[in-house]
Amino acid sequence: MAGLKVGDKAPEFTLDSTHGTVSLTDMLARAARGVVVYFYPRAFTPGCTTEACDFRDSLASLQGAGYEVVGISKDDMAALEKFEANQLLTFPLLSDPEGTVIDAYGAFGEKMSFGRKILGPKRCTFVVNPDGTIALAQYGVRASGHVKRLRRELGID
Repeated sequence: MAGLKVGDKAPEFTLDSTHGTVSLTDMLARAARGVVVYFYPRAFTPGCTTEACDFRDSLASLQGAGYEVVGISKDDMAALEKFEANQLLTFPLLSDPEGTVIDAYGAFGEKMSFGRKILGPKRCTFVVNPDGTIALAQYGVRASGHVKRLRRELGID
């Protein structure tokens, strides 16, 4: 699927998470400025662990600025619960085992992995405005330093 652009309506989702069932609509109702929805390939991989821990370490400032944060992957709930516990994560990790939401956001497709082209979930981040439109769409982000760059773009730093 083609990627989402700024101004597009964000696809709604309701998924199981490490914090119970989570929907975009419910999160938007609680977020003053929006919801950061980030997609990552797989729990416990080095890049995904770096990114999750960076979101964890920046969560207070993101929430203080009015943003909620969720991470979405194809991992099953057992893997996500273990990942959350091992990394001391305090934001919801959502399980999309069929990849329905991942596809809806254009976060699945061709990518490079260890110098080879493969098909799989891509590292992408979206900021969804309280009205449900896309405020920021980032595809193919690098895990290292990503959250710092995102905070700068959101005017938090």
